Amino acid sequence: MENKKTFGAYILQRRRELGMTQKELAEKLYVTESAVSKWERGVSHS
Repeated sequence: MENKKTFGAYILQRRRELGMTQKELAEKLYVTESAVSKWERGVSHS
């Protein structure tokens, strides 16, 4: 559980540092915006 939160916090921090929206990051990673949101909230790694 802690790893999910750490991963999500890192993704959120880096995305904000780069000035990207969740949609922009999702497009670059070929995933859904929902997946990025779940990662950042620590809900899912996949």
